[in-house]
Amino acid sequence: MTIDLSPEKVYPVVSALLFAGVAGITLLGAVVAASARRLVYSVSGLALSFVGLAGIYLFLQSPFLALMQILIYIGAVCVVIMFAIMLADVVEEKSARPRALLAGIACFLVAAMLAFALIVLIGRTAWMPKAVQVNTGAVQDIGRALLTRFGFAFELISVVLLLAILGALVVARTGRGNNRE
Repeated sequence: MTIDLSPEKVYPVVSALLFAGVAGITLLGAVVAASARRLVYSVSGLALSFVGLAGIYLFLQSPFLALMQILIYIGAVCVVIMFAIMLADVVEEKSARPRALLAGIACFLVAAMLAFALIVLIGRTAWMPKAVQVNTGAVQDIGRALLTRFGFAFELISVVLLLAILGALVVARTGRGNNRE
């Protein structure tokens, strides 16, 4: 009995296992983000989910989007949320949840019905044909498109980021202790 270890047989299996791992990381991060009791753990779960999403972008052969996912969403958004948590005066209240089991079962049933409806919808949808590749997707092509065709959106994003930085500076300068009555 010989085992066929040719690349044609091994690569699809390894690729499927890697994709399952990346999808699992994404789902694990989403579950941690949604179910954690502390905000810091929720943001960490969100960052883990973003890492998994960057891996999915790599599987879709889009390394630029994967890099931007890591730089913008993990490097900027998650860090800003962490700063906001640290600057806020968070008072954790102990809340009694006598109906937590019932709420969990209800959430599971709603999620199962939604999943079933989505599966049926995906099966009945007439999908569009595969998109035609306009360019190579290189960084130069993306930069050229951002500065010509999508120039206004690019500048608008810059203004929004500038306003977010100014807002963070105002909050950081006044500090936590100054807004108590």
